[in-house]
Amino acid sequence: IGCRGAGTMFATAFSHLSKSAFTVARPAATNKVLTRALAATAGQAEVVLVGCGAPNRGMGWYHAVQMLEGRCPSASLDYIIEPWFLGGGAEGPGGPEFKEWADDSTGKYGTVFGTSVGDLPEPKQPRCALISGRTADNPRLFKECIDAKCSTVILEKPGAPTVAELQLMKDQAEEAGVGVLMGYNKNVCKYVRKTREFAETIPG
Repeated sequence: IGCRGAGTMFATAFSHLSKSAFTVARPAATNKVLTRALAATAGQAEVVLVGCGAPNRGMGWYHAVQMLEGRCPSASLDYIIEPWFLGGGAEGPGGPEFKEWADDSTGKYGTVFGTSVGDLPEPKQPRCALISGRTADNPRLFKECIDAKCSTVILEKPGAPTVAELQLMKDQAEEAGVGVLMGYNKNVCKYVRKTREFAETIPG
């Protein structure tokens, strides 16, 4: 999903969510249960990004930047769950760069970082999960997001390794009353190329 495409996707995903305000909680002293430092306001959804990836490389990271910079007004990125770069990959390639970006984002925006969806507190606003992890992990992460009371889930393509797993995820979402969207932008296709060529002819 590109920047504009993501904005449209988020507007669609969040348009049906309720709009209620809540009090911002102070960060907790322990990392076991994550505590919101940046709060979604009235008219926004509380977004959990699951699987951020490396800065300037991971698709989840690009989505994070779009939301943190306010390009999706209906989305408040309150939590980022990144098990690899905050866990086993912290000292490996990309780990130090991720930590630097995470620390900077926490300081600028108050976004809370964690390693497990299960550590999320109860939602105070309608909660939306954007899952951008490894395809093989998606079915597990999807169920964890449903258990974490996400009312909407946005899946990166292809969603799951097999059709059977996708069907199971569909059944789980229907049983829980969770809306699911999948974004896909084939940015190398002919109509996108022609749109870009046309856009370059327009001043501004």
